Amino acid sequence: MRADIVSLSDQITSAVALLRRRLDWDRAQVRFDELTALSERPDFWNDPEKAQKLMRERNKLESGMNNILAIERELNDSLELAEMAEAEGDAALVEEAYQTLKKAQTHAAKAELEALLSGEADGNDAYIEFNSGAGGTESQDWASMLYRMYARWANAHGMKVEELEYQDGDTAGIKSATLLVKGENAYGWLKTEAGVHRLVRISPYDSNARRHTSFASVWVYPKIDDTIEIDILDKDVRTDTYRASGAGGQHINKTDSAVRLTHMPTGIVVACQAERSQHKNRAAAWDMLRARLYERELQIREAAADKLAESKTEIGWGRQIRSYVLQPYQMVKDLRTGVETSDTQGVLDGDLDQFMAASLAARVSGAGETQVEDIE
Repeated sequence: MRADIVSLSDQITSAVALLRRRLDWDRAQVRFDELTALSERPDFWNDPEKAQKLMRERNKLESGMNNILAIERELNDSLELAEMAEAEGDAALVEEAYQTLKKAQTHAAKAELEALLSGEADGNDAYIEFNSGAGGTESQDWASMLYRMYARWANAHGMKVEELEYQDGDTAGIKSATLLVKGENAYGWLKTEAGVHRLVRISPYDSNARRHTSFASVWVYPKIDDTIEIDILDKDVRTDTYRASGAGGQHINKTDSAVRLTHMPTGIVVACQAERSQHKNRAAAWDMLRARLYERELQIREAAADKLAESKTEIGWGRQIRSYVLQPYQMVKDLRTGVETSDTQGVLDGDLDQFMAASLAARVSGAGETQVEDIE
């Protein structure tokens, strides 16, 4: 059998063995059967919160086991095809088997990364907050492009996206917005995207067609569940109400239904305008505030060098994680891992997996992220 096929097969076999050990296959099967039996009991949904928690555990186990079985099927089918093709001397079919194995290797590598999403809140849903930097219309338009990029990434991965807050820009784009992304390991993947993003392009708002540099920030924090308790003193929180505006808000802007909470000891600010009811917006904003404070505690506990969840500094040249250059050439480059691509349109359409995977691998391996020289 071709040496490159044997090499790929060995790599996939090793990855599957590692995945089985991390999942603890035998224990996972027993627990999955227990949870399945429980879910079929007539009184299972009498306690909805407990039932949902158990179903999340069951679904996670099922997803992990099915992922491993799918990789094993891909491996076995490809090897059978390669053996048959070589016996018949069909070079084209051998190459097809090799390409199928390469896809299986990519699948296995991604599964290995997902298996390492073992952080305290990695499996939770995630809030993404967007803020434009200095620069007026340019940075506000850039913030809206990032909003679209992450919404598309989430949709492509079968996740649900809810808009919680949206403030229109002065002329175009957005000043700020907050999304709730619901899906398995949403926070585990998206947490690598927190930081300042830089755009270089010919401005569509400049009549002289000059090149502009714009900044916008992306802040990511996990939605916390009932297993995590966060105590907040009422006296530490200032509540402001205002008239909702922007996308999705026109139907509720006749009253001051939007709610903004400011946690004075930390300077953390959250806002929600998604509902018609001020009461519902207030409850959602409190959930967001608890999540922000929890994420801040996680960062402190992990001694993160950039302390992303603390009071925000100026959105500008410092704290950048990625540059998106559209002029004079096409390049997106991650300044922490060095991963880059010339497919700028693909990235802006939500193709972010290569950047997330590299950042996550650096985190879970314990390797420090290296600041790569910026690109013009």
